[in-house]
Order: sequence, then C-alpha cells, then structure tokens
Amino acid sequence: MKILVLQTAFLGDVVLATPLIEKLHRFYPEAELHFLLRKGNEGLLKDHPFLHRCWVWDKKTQKYAGLWRMLRAIRRERFDVVVNCQRFAAAGFLTVFSGARHTVGFDKNPLARFFSRRFPHQIGTGQHEVERNLSLIEALTDTSFQMPRLYPGEQDYAKVSELVGAGPYVCMAPNSVWFTKQWPAHKWLELIERIPATYTVCLLGAPGDFDGCESIRLAAAHPDVRNLAGKLNLLQSAALMAGAGMNYVNDSAPLHLASAMNAPVAAVFCSTVPDFGFGPLSTDRFLVESTDSLSCRPCGLHGHRACPKGHFDCAEGIYAAQFPLP
Repeated sequence: MKILVLQTAFLGDVVLATPLIEKLHRFYPEAELHFLLRKGNEGLLKDHPFLHRCWVWDKKTQKYAGLWRMLRAIRRERFDVVVNCQRFAAAGFLTVFSGARHTVGFDKNPLARFFSRRFPHQIGTGQHEVERNLSLIEALTDTSFQMPRLYPGEQDYAKVSELVGAGPYVCMAPNSVWFTKQWPAHKWLELIERIPATYTVCLLGAPGDFDGCESIRLAAAHPDVRNLAGKLNLLQSAALMAGAGMNYVNDSAPLHLASAMNAPVAAVFCSTVPDFGFGPLSTDRFLVESTDSLSCRPCGLHGHRACPKGHFDCAEGIYAAQFPLP
C-alpha cells in the first residue's frame, strides 16, 4: 500500500502531523509512506526511518507552476490513500486529482466534498490538533492517541555537544512570527535572572531571530547566555531541547519541537489560549498564562502584529515567577 500525507502549512503544523507517520507505520509496517510539505520544512523529516520519500513544494516562489508539476508527479506514483491535513484549496486540489483510490481530509477544505471521507476540524473545544489529525486515519487504524516524534541523528547531537558542552542548560525561544504571541523581551530578561547561575541559557530561533536574541543576551543579568539563533538546523534544535533542564517557549513552533522530543517545556500563552488545541504534549509540561480575566483574550487564532487594544495586558500580566525552574 502507498500512502501520501499532505501538510504544507508551517513548521509546527508539520510536527503535529508526524503522529500520522508513526501510527500508519505501526499498523502497516510494509506500507510505502510519503509526506508532502512546503520548502523550508523538509529538514524536520530528514532521514526519517519510516518515510520512503519526503516531497517538497516551493510554495513561495513557484506556487502555481510547482503545483501542476507536483500534481503530475503525484499521479505517476499511483497512491492508494492520500491523507490531507491542510484546510486550504491548493492541498485540496492535489488530493482530489491525485488519482488515489481513497482520499481523506477535513470538512473545512474548500474541495472537501470531493474527498472520499471528510472529518470535522473544530477549534476551541479543547481537542488537540494531534487528535484532529489522527481522526483522519481512524478508519485505517484505531482511536488511540499517538505522540509526535522527530529523529535527530548522531551528527545533530554532536553539534549540540560542540556548542553547549556537558554542563546543564535551559533553552529559551523568545521570538514568534506574531507579535501578540510573543512574550516581551523585558519579561524574558526577568526570567533569565531567575535561572540558576550553574545553568547555561541557550537562546533559540531562526536566522531572522538573531538580532532579537542578541539584544536579550547583551542585556541579560546571567553569567552564561548564548545566542544560538540561526546556528542550528531544525533537528539540531530538537536535539538541543531534548537535553535541556527546561524549555521556555511561546505558543509557536519550538513548543511543538519540545513535544516531539518529549522534552520538559513551559509554554507561555499571551493572546492565544491552549483550548485552540496547540498546547504542549510532553510528560513534563507547564502552561503559563495571565491570571487576569481579559474580555479581549483570545483576540485571534494566529495572533496579530500589534495588540488590537493597545495595552497588551495578556502578555504584561504574565510574570517570571509563574515559570518553573529547571
């Protein structure tokens, strides 16, 4: 059997679709599993032990021309099943015209009526995104839960050892694409002050996060803060988080990296709420939110580039003392 899983959204969305790979492999160990994602996220699934192939679609520079090429390539593969975790039209187009005998996806996809089977995708009920994704393959497997998982290699762990050494450390990922999902820099500095001096503080992020992390590093009142933004690839970042005494993250992709490594994590939610279904799944997990009752929170699913009310109380009302120490 040949199965294709599609998730062409952002980094965290791909991580939260990895339970489908794990579960499909468990039920169909001889199946040929494929995964389609957007260019830039392929490093997450590099050398994945259960994947036959990782397909990469360059949505940014060749969205529509690449879409047609991708469709032709998919049709040549003659998949038996296509599982679509995306709720947008382009992925729906690939699913419907894939030529697969069975196509499944969410009912919010504009082309869902043409899928073999459709499933609800309801946000705000407390159901986790992993549970929503797993519902797509219940007919092929069962109703049991499956954790997300990533597979850093020996070289990834060696890179971590090279940069951090053998001493204890914590990770902090202070940035987010959305301003209202991001705990302010001065708050991160307060948290760094509380970290024991025996721990190295590792600041994580993409290359574009380097300057923001550097400003925090320079202002931090701690003897050992290291700016690793842009210095680690995705699996190296996951490997680093796996060995941390604690990982401090926003409601963003690093939260899901921690879940995929079952690493200890404290997740801060500013304008968004855990009930959306994107909270941490690690065994040692902590949710940190404002204790104030705010009529404006949540103000949106994905956050905003500025606080719509101008006060940002959902973030300013969160304090360093609320976080667990390593």
